[in-house]
Amino acid sequence: MRLQTISGLLILTVSVAACGQNRSAQPNPNYLSTDSTRTEERELNDPNRSTIWDVFGPNNSEQVTQVNRYLWAASLDVLNFLPIEEVDPFTGVIVTGYGKPPGGGRSYRATVHIKDPALAARSLSVALQTSGGAPVSAATTRAVEDAILSRARQLRIADNKL
Repeated sequence: MRLQTISGLLILTVSVAACGQNRSAQPNPNYLSTDSTRTEERELNDPNRSTIWDVFGPNNSEQVTQVNRYLWAASLDVLNFLPIEEVDPFTGVIVTGYGKPPGGGRSYRATVHIKDPALAARSLSVALQTSGGAPVSAATTRAVEDAILSRARQLRIADNKL
């Protein structure tokens, strides 16, 4: 019983000591200077500082990326035989359900991520998955990416002719 009391008090003491501001025990001669007080006031009044209470507030993080409209339209156009499950134009993600390609074969689903506003291959990321859960061959994925890029270029050329 005595050991439990001592260990409980020891844990409580260590916990309270850990909550300190990690200042040395030596008095600081510059502590009362107005510059350090103003700096501390600025730190406390900074609107960008975070506290534990920020967890309970609204999420103000804006993770909006610019999406190339030609890649977006081409992705929807090329993969139009797949049912669309989720679309997020702010992050550039298109998630489709399972569907069979027009020529027949195994059904698969696609996830398209458009990462950049440039009309380039680096801006496009396509992930394909078969209905069994296995990934599709790299050649098939590359062919879908090429089809999307080709269609995006066609849309851009058609748009510039107007």
